[in-house]
Amino acid sequence: MNSLFMVSHWLIDKSTKILLSKLLKLRNRHLLIFDLIVFAITPLLALILRLDGDLALQSYISDLVKATLLFLIVKIGVLYSFGFYRRYWRYASVEELTYVAMLIVAAVVIQTLLFDVVNFTLPSTVDRLPRSLPFIDGLLSIILIGALRFSVRVVERIRHSRTAFTPGFHHQRERVLIVGAGSAGVSLVQEMQRSLEFCPVAFIDDDRSKLNARIRGIYVVGDRHAIPEVLQPLRVDKVIIAIPSVAGEVIREIVNICKSAGIQTCTLPGIHEILNGKVRLNSIRDVRIEDLLRREPVQTEIEKVAQFIKGKRVLITGAGGSIGSELCRQICLCQPKEIMLVGHGENSVFNIQQELNQLVQELKNYSKTQEHATVVLGFIADIRFKDRLRHAFDKFQPDVIFHAAAHKHVPLMELNSPEAISNNVIGTKNLLDEALRCNVKHFVMISTDKAVNPTNVMGASKRVAEMLVLQAAKESGNSYLAVRFGNVLGSRGSVVPTFKKQIAAGGPVTVTHPDICRYFMTIPEAVQLVLQAAVLGRGGEVLMLNMGEPVKIVDLASELIRLSGYKVNQDIDIVFTGLRPGEKLFEELFIEGEIYDPTEHEKLFMVKNSSRIIPNNLKISVEALRQAADKNDTNTIMYLLEQLVPGYKPKYLENRGQKYSLTNSNSVTNNVNEATQITIEPKSA
Repeated sequence: MNSLFMVSHWLIDKSTKILLSKLLKLRNRHLLIFDLIVFAITPLLALILRLDGDLALQSYISDLVKATLLFLIVKIGVLYSFGFYRRYWRYASVEELTYVAMLIVAAVVIQTLLFDVVNFTLPSTVDRLPRSLPFIDGLLSIILIGALRFSVRVVERIRHSRTAFTPGFHHQRERVLIVGAGSAGVSLVQEMQRSLEFCPVAFIDDDRSKLNARIRGIYVVGDRHAIPEVLQPLRVDKVIIAIPSVAGEVIREIVNICKSAGIQTCTLPGIHEILNGKVRLNSIRDVRIEDLLRREPVQTEIEKVAQFIKGKRVLITGAGGSIGSELCRQICLCQPKEIMLVGHGENSVFNIQQELNQLVQELKNYSKTQEHATVVLGFIADIRFKDRLRHAFDKFQPDVIFHAAAHKHVPLMELNSPEAISNNVIGTKNLLDEALRCNVKHFVMISTDKAVNPTNVMGASKRVAEMLVLQAAKESGNSYLAVRFGNVLGSRGSVVPTFKKQIAAGGPVTVTHPDICRYFMTIPEAVQLVLQAAVLGRGGEVLMLNMGEPVKIVDLASELIRLSGYKVNQDIDIVFTGLRPGEKLFEELFIEGEIYDPTEHEKLFMVKNSSRIIPNNLKISVEALRQAADKNDTNTIMYLLEQLVPGYKPKYLENRGQKYSLTNSNSVTNNVNEATQITIEPKSA
């Protein structure tokens, strides 16, 4: 029995030394010292409470010292193991209090078991102490430790309040009216009350049940129709829309109200853009055109998407582009094993790699349950070069591929058709060849609505790329699919950045035609639906995103001019320049012969018979296209695309009065001759 006691004493002494050496290096070691004092006192207080205030404790002292040492080691050990001393307590909330309670309860369970074990194996050690002592000690520990942690926040609030009452302080802070008394608005006010920059004065909320309610010390003074009435009495400097899910028409109404009163309007980003649901002061930004076009948030089955991505190796082409980089961000949140960023622009790939590494670190700090951090690899490559791609596949062995690399500018591709073929068609074929060689199970290609009945080289090249994906799915039986959607707001080279530059230069804003319309989506919304499509697709399908109603480009230009503080055709003119080569007035959604079925997701449609609309001699035609592109033979490229893509009429060459002529190369001529013998399999009944 003595030897057991000596071993126990040695283990306790050794553990204490190791634990103290680590704990004294912590950032919150001053709080650790307070905790040691508290944990040294609570067993004594617990015993006094258990004995109804009797202070005659001489007979308990020896046992109490042993029990105190045991309880102290257990509680400090549990708190340290679960990262308790790495937390920042200046902004402690109910979440932190719950966290404290859970850890102390865990410690109480452990120390109660150990107390009983010691009582049973070494009866003379702590047998004089009541059996309820560990429980009462734990209850007192929760109260005292919680009070100690929250006192840090109370002191901070008192310090902030004293600063707020200094003469002239309120004149330095912007008086802010918050639209939205939901979780985002309340979180924003909480952040503002800690800052020295903003002074929240009231809430606006359309929920009548919140009227006159006091939240975080400020009142809900009315709905959005009451904004004009409260701006002057409350001496508002700025209005902030704090409803990430609000529709664009509501934002437009609030902006117009504030503009007429000369008040600046800001907003929080849309719900897609706020990572982990956290609202910060640096999230506040000016209202953008994307906000005015914001639709009802897409309800994505996040759990299914996360389950699909988690633990996999994901390769993303065009990773530095607008769609590719957002794919990277959203995929990173799903905890893949590795992400390979493939792109030929070193700066853009470097930038998104740095951003993802920071995001991975934030997720690791935020989630205590994440076992392995995602590895982010940058790989500089052009998808046109097959040997370089083969090296990437051999090195990375991907499970899932998202193919976002493409040339997308219609007028430029009309003038540079060999480049459109080399990148959009041959690049896709190279990727698919490597995916089939490595038996990659999932392949998702980002397509475009311009692939539907195309009138331009870019759309026709993307339609051929779709055919290649569907054929690969048919050959392999794997889940290979294409996702079509329309224009993306804010992407590089799209209309919004172009219009902004023209407005900044003083105008005019150029629109090709008064009636031209386009479908628009925000980048995060489009990417969410692409990920959802990847989960729903079984292989061999084209999926189409429901993009809502088309928007007239001239209306978009007018809104952007007004949003910039100018008047249309007074300060900034809108000039119509005429349709560009290959440009349509209205984008189409369906190819003749395609049958669309709804999916489990209301904003996704599936082309039921897409794999049937593939030419039998597709490979020969694509090889002929490759040879023509290598020789910069524009005439042959146009001829082949016309034969390969039903409904495509290359108007640009016709408008220039050119006729098709085949290349002098015998190999290309033979391939062209074979490629013209195109047949399409009959549609399924």
